[in-house]
Amino acid sequence: MAVLFGLLGTVEVWRGQEPVDVGHARQRLVLAALLMDAGRVVPTDTLVDRLWGESAPQRARETLYGYVSRLRQALAGAGAAADLARARGGYRLEVAPNAVDVLRFRECVHLARSAERVEDAVRLQEEALALWRGEAFAGTDTAWFNGQRDMLEAERLAVRLDLVDRRLSLGQYDQAAAECTVLAEHQPFDERVAGQLMLALYRCGRPAGALDHYERLRHRLADELGTDPGPAIRDLHRRILDADPALGGIPDRVVAAHGEGGPSRPTPQQLPPRPAAPVGRGRELAALDRLLSGSAEEDGGLTIGVVTGVGGIGKTLLALYWAHRHADEFPEGQLFVNLRGFDATAAPLTASAALHGFLDALGVPPEEVPADLDARTGLYRSLIAGRRMLVLLDNARDADQVRPLLPGSSSCLALVTSRSDLVSLLASHRSHPVGLEVLPDGAAREVLTRTLGPDRPTAEPDAVEALVRRCAGLPLALGIVAARAAARPGLPLYALAAELEDAADRLDALSTGDLTTDVRAVFETSLRALDDRTAQIFTLLGLAPMPDMSLLAAAGLGGVGPSRTRGLLRRLEEVHLLHQHAPGRYRMHDLVRLYAVECAQRQPAGTRSAALRRLVDSYLHTAHAADRLLHPHRDPVALDPPAAGAMALPPAVDEAMSWFDKEGPCLLAVQARALENGLHRQAWQLAWTLDAFQRQRGYVRDGIAVWTTALTAAETMQDPKARATAHWLLGRTRTERGEHILAVEHLRQALALFEQIGDPAGQAHAHRTLARIRMHQDSPRQALRHAEAALRLYRTLDNPVWQANAVNAVGWYNALLGKMELAHDHCTAALALFRAADYLIGEASALDSLAYIARQAGRYGEAQEHYRQALRLCRETDNSAQVADTLVKLGAVYRELGQDADARRSWQEAAALYRAQHHTTKARQTEQLLSGPSPALKSAPAPSG
Repeated sequence: MAVLFGLLGTVEVWRGQEPVDVGHARQRLVLAALLMDAGRVVPTDTLVDRLWGESAPQRARETLYGYVSRLRQALAGAGAAADLARARGGYRLEVAPNAVDVLRFRECVHLARSAERVEDAVRLQEEALALWRGEAFAGTDTAWFNGQRDMLEAERLAVRLDLVDRRLSLGQYDQAAAECTVLAEHQPFDERVAGQLMLALYRCGRPAGALDHYERLRHRLADELGTDPGPAIRDLHRRILDADPALGGIPDRVVAAHGEGGPSRPTPQQLPPRPAAPVGRGRELAALDRLLSGSAEEDGGLTIGVVTGVGGIGKTLLALYWAHRHADEFPEGQLFVNLRGFDATAAPLTASAALHGFLDALGVPPEEVPADLDARTGLYRSLIAGRRMLVLLDNARDADQVRPLLPGSSSCLALVTSRSDLVSLLASHRSHPVGLEVLPDGAAREVLTRTLGPDRPTAEPDAVEALVRRCAGLPLALGIVAARAAARPGLPLYALAAELEDAADRLDALSTGDLTTDVRAVFETSLRALDDRTAQIFTLLGLAPMPDMSLLAAAGLGGVGPSRTRGLLRRLEEVHLLHQHAPGRYRMHDLVRLYAVECAQRQPAGTRSAALRRLVDSYLHTAHAADRLLHPHRDPVALDPPAAGAMALPPAVDEAMSWFDKEGPCLLAVQARALENGLHRQAWQLAWTLDAFQRQRGYVRDGIAVWTTALTAAETMQDPKARATAHWLLGRTRTERGEHILAVEHLRQALALFEQIGDPAGQAHAHRTLARIRMHQDSPRQALRHAEAALRLYRTLDNPVWQANAVNAVGWYNALLGKMELAHDHCTAALALFRAADYLIGEASALDSLAYIARQAGRYGEAQEHYRQALRLCRETDNSAQVADTLVKLGAVYRELGQDADARRSWQEAAALYRAQHHTTKARQTEQLLSGPSPALKSAPAPSG
């Protein structure tokens, strides 16, 4: 099977009809650069320049060698009759000339020029132009490729102009007019194109359209270039005014269709019945109103409004309501077509079929409707040129379906609705996007009240709130619920809300039996419009338990690279099945998510479990790497290799904390899902990777949830060390929440298990945490005994940070017992150990202890300096939990020094941090300090204890 190469569009390779993967974008450029000189040696330096221009990397030649090597393998694997070899300081690619579209294009053009019959030349030029799929080398942006693109575009334009001349000579006026209309859009100042279009329109029987185009050209040249049309086109204009017989007669078929007096102008009024005013869409209606003032702007361009949004959001209702409200602004007619782009009962309408309907409405007899799409477009645009008309294109699938239906005259206004964003249409035309979002709660309540009246909603406000919440602001869902309630006046609204309570059954409750108004069917039509890869990633997203998702998480779930995943997610965004609510972060509408969950559950069990394992491993390995960057002194855990396709990409050192901040809620959800699906080791390991981050941020509530899950996982694994560690850290977290009795029970079990397996480090950790608990229980002597036990155990281990933490703790508890000199010696020694280990969090803890000792001795200036240094270190390590604690104590010293303004600022910041960390009690106590006396505040011992 032949392998073909395409450069006239994106750089592509096909084996028969199947695409061949020849690598990423830069590697494809190597192929394109060689194909443009197929059969000739291209020097290495020339290739580097073609690929990178002035931005070549330092090792460009080595990089190029890798590209060529992989390209050679890809071509060989596809069975291509291509020989890519090194030769005389460069590379040569030998291919058959008819295998490359650029070479075939040029061969067809050459044969057309030498053809004896005009018909043969037309056929060859049509064949040449049909090879183009878009702009040459689409998506490339280097100086060489830009120059080649411009050269090829000039060749293409020359062929198109020659083809129009030949069509005019053969009497193919409709096709000539259609092709010239398209050319004129892209070459608005080209007088040859303008002249061809005027002549084609005249010979089609549309002299008024020809004269209108001349006037628009004249205004455009004057306004933008300050010139007048040239003598040749002015002469053509005069001859059209004079109906010069030498220009060629108006075809008899057009006269017969429209009568001797010239073409008649039927006034089509195709709008469906006027709907009720949409609720909560004042801003969007105002945006559409602004189109009216822009529909006749000086540049003469067509004004296009594009209403987009997820299925069921109310696009058609909004567009129809606006069109009816402003119908008198379009006295020469309103055209409407449902393009069925996303239809549960029928295939999308072709542009050709839609044009047939428009031409029928415009009075063209069926036998006079051209068969060719371009000819239909040209005739349609000719008939509505200069007329004040509205063209409403509803439910469009994509820009390709829309483009042939757009008017060519600025006197018209086009309004398009689509679930797709129609990005390429927005890029190529002066289009005005109007995106519809879900309704806010107030508007959602109004939808229910409008249908039900005020009495029932007023009588059951809680039920109304539940209905609003479960319909998630989607007008279609709200309309179904309102209609169902109206049809059953005796049914309490709370009963209807109960039908929607279970997320698993919610889409069933929103089913109507009518595929055009069924929420599930609406989402299904959007999914069916996608290619298989995009539909598959949407389905796999239904497995994700997180509130939102990063690009890397989606890539891990799908098992494909980030670059390809970004393209798939972009396609989901374009049809509003996914929303990028922040750069690189995605979420679904609540009901769309339920549909994705349903789709995911229909996947084979093996597919689901593999995708979930990739997701869990992506988070676990990335979180573990981030934790190691932030806390290199912690014991690492031994992870299994990540599953194939998982995306374990650790953040940079300065981004690790922000990565945890963004992904924290997702990590909690993934850990819970891992436990549910039997990934017990991963569930436990996720708890470990999250622990230090949650402590730094003061997320005690989350910490309890994480370690409760981890304990369940450890008990299922029957791993005594994992159980012991989970008991230890769950106990430590509970004591931070003040749950000391529960904490002691966990610590006793942890200590017993650590002793049972002979783990001195674990025993020491448990003793240090028990010391904290005894301190909170006002038992400093017991606290000191546990701290000293921890220190003895740590001294048998080779970990200076652990020893320093224990030394600091011993010093702290001695301070609480009034042994200030001994306390000072221990805390000073701990500070030196922390500094030697470059452990900033520990250094802040030792400074905190020394500040307390200084304060108890009345050395407030010294205490203030220690607290300031500790605060600086806490901020530097982004330890918001310790920042808040330190601010409270620093504020107390400020007050004792009479610096009340500084004290208030410190306490206000601390209270805000506690609120953010959900430490309600600490926040309330700190807020009381703002009006009360300064208490005798205690410091916390080492934060990692």
